[in-house]
Amino acid sequence: MKIGMVLDDTLDTPDGVQQYVLNVGSWLSTQGHDVHYLVGATTRTDISNLHSLSRNMHVRFNGNRMSMPLPADSSKLRVFLAEMQFDVLHVQVPYSPFMAGRLVMVAPKTTAVVGTFHILPYSKLVVLANRLLGLMNYRSGKRFDYMMAVSGPAQKFAREVYGYDATVLPNPIRLSQFIGATNNSQTLNIVFLGRLVERKGSLLLLQAVAYMRDHQLSDDAFHVVIGGKGELLPELQRFVAAHRLSDIVEFHGFVDEAEKGTFLAQADIAVYPSVGGESFGIVLLEGLAAARGVVLAGNNPGYASVMQPYPDQLFDPQDIVGFAEKLAWYLNHPMGRARATELQRQYVQHFDISVVGSELLNVYTKALQSRRES
Repeated sequence: MKIGMVLDDTLDTPDGVQQYVLNVGSWLSTQGHDVHYLVGATTRTDISNLHSLSRNMHVRFNGNRMSMPLPADSSKLRVFLAEMQFDVLHVQVPYSPFMAGRLVMVAPKTTAVVGTFHILPYSKLVVLANRLLGLMNYRSGKRFDYMMAVSGPAQKFAREVYGYDATVLPNPIRLSQFIGATNNSQTLNIVFLGRLVERKGSLLLLQAVAYMRDHQLSDDAFHVVIGGKGELLPELQRFVAAHRLSDIVEFHGFVDEAEKGTFLAQADIAVYPSVGGESFGIVLLEGLAAARGVVLAGNNPGYASVMQPYPDQLFDPQDIVGFAEKLAWYLNHPMGRARATELQRQYVQHFDISVVGSELLNVYTKALQSRRES
């Protein structure tokens, strides 16, 4: 099949939706399909079949920084699609009416259009914005032949706000990148990997670490490694200095895709204390596959959907005492960490790209067959 992976945003950033697009696209290419990436503005030159279809402006949305397309020329999009003759357009949802929405509306009748719904709201304002977006995209939304959602909570939000009847198909992970990754660190490590923004909970982690050390909750010495970059870094550094944590806290900086497996392999505790706005949690899958210990996650709907078999590994990040006690328990119980590691690595096999990708191909085939029969 000839497949167009559609994303209003850019592929220049390593966020979750971008990871989804690139993981799925790369795997589809290995299966012999002709994959193209139809995106907004981009500066990347290392990706084959990358097409920039709009100019973008940078905005903040749902606690994230992202880029939003300016209005694309519908006539040029129509000519582009006529030349490319895609079998399937796979749109990342929610989408902008100014790029993906226009692309969908001018797609040939023979082209199947499927979507994957990715988000959960972080605030009431975001919910209202999505309701407005749903109204703006009402007509183009009728063009979809099949809609998927990355989790049960995302499926529910898509139905209630957009009226989409979506089927759950989770985010995939390339397990080969993470299973078997090694790190020779000899210290007992708590590892965080994510954007250094408020909702991801890195400051809450440091507060829990400070409480844990002040109250001597850990039997053994431990180290905290924070991977990622973001606007919160100066505040985190000030907190570490003010609470005299410099001897145990390390700011690693940005972790690129090739380094992730090795970085996470040092984790005796991989912790993701996000307070909300998560529709799924690819980072959890990466930790489940690579960490040498236990994965702990903030008890928000998206993360809870991934961690459903392990409710004891969920916690309230804003309950600093409870958070600290959860960390301390696993620091003090190596057998508990070892049991968790074994179960986690069995469970995460279900999310490998070969498993999820095969289901996605079935969706493409059904959507294309339905489109051609109609």
